[in-house]
Amino acid sequence: MKELIETIVKPLVDHPEAVRIETQETDRTITFKLSVHPDDMGKVIGKQGRVAKAIRTVSFAGESQQKKKTVIEIVDK
Repeated sequence: MKELIETIVKPLVDHPEAVRIETQETDRTITFKLSVHPDDMGKVIGKQGRVAKAIRTVSFAGESQQKKKTVIEIVDK
């Protein structure tokens, strides 16, 4: 899943080397914390959050393979 998120996000940003994804796992959820260069934050979120919503939708499709809920958070560095 982490590789999938990177594959989606890196072409969108101007600083792909700054893309970082941290994973936190509990009994019921897997949380992916996505951080990007501050200049690229708007590109990852998109107008009215459309890009972020699309990234979450794609991850939801991969969620069916796992028994845990997938959460993607876009955080500041």
